[in-house]
Amino acid sequence: MNRTGLFIALALWLVIGVVFGLYPELDLKLAALFFDPQTKTFPLKSSDWAGFARDAAMWVSWAFVLPSLVALVVKMIRPDRPLMVSGRAIVFLLVTIILSAGILTNLTFKTYWGRPRPVVVTEFAGDQQFVAWWDPRGGCARNCSFFSGEGATAFWTLAPAALAPPAWRPLAYAGAVVFGAVTSGLRMAFGGHFFTDVATAGLVTFVVIWFAYALIYRWPRTRFSDEAVDAALTRLNMPAYRLRKRLFGGKTGPGSVDLSH
Repeated sequence: MNRTGLFIALALWLVIGVVFGLYPELDLKLAALFFDPQTKTFPLKSSDWAGFARDAAMWVSWAFVLPSLVALVVKMIRPDRPLMVSGRAIVFLLVTIILSAGILTNLTFKTYWGRPRPVVVTEFAGDQQFVAWWDPRGGCARNCSFFSGEGATAFWTLAPAALAPPAWRPLAYAGAVVFGAVTSGLRMAFGGHFFTDVATAGLVTFVVIWFAYALIYRWPRTRFSDEAVDAALTRLNMPAYRLRKRLFGGKTGPGSVDLSH
């Protein structure tokens, strides 16, 4: 997560945006590689193994989120106990996946950017007009093509890769990029997204992760400690914890264990 990586990502974003903006038919040509004109379908869309691979990719991504979610829930229930996972890791992982795969993708662009998916455009036996990636005026009403939510979720594995031990980090980054690319390729093969949809998903996700990492871990003015996160969560959840203790009996001190008495 250094500046070189950010500059490379922004340069790729610029090149892809300009090239596919000037020549939007490139998106159609790439999508056509997965389309069977005789059956007028995207064959992999009905493949059981491909469908399983698509689901498995999302399971893998969310498996990296699960420890942070569990640790946060446990801390809400028992704020008198230390976090089970690094406080900064919890903030970093949850904020980045919520922003990249949630707010920016599904709640913003896919809701308001009316680009139709490949499977519904006229070039692939659909009934809607193809539009370039930069044009939000397509005929899609909801859950549209730009940009890919599953692509963003798959490329989000760059976030846990950034927390790998330094010796393993380059391998973790490479694995996350390959994982995101393969998952995005499947979305294209299903007719679910154009190349620019999945490319934008990966690049936006990387930029979100880069800035979140810098804010939390690198920049002196904004970075904070695991202990600060733990203390903030303790202060936030302690009033409700003490209320539960009063209602159900028992001590409120840090040595208390059982809430059932």
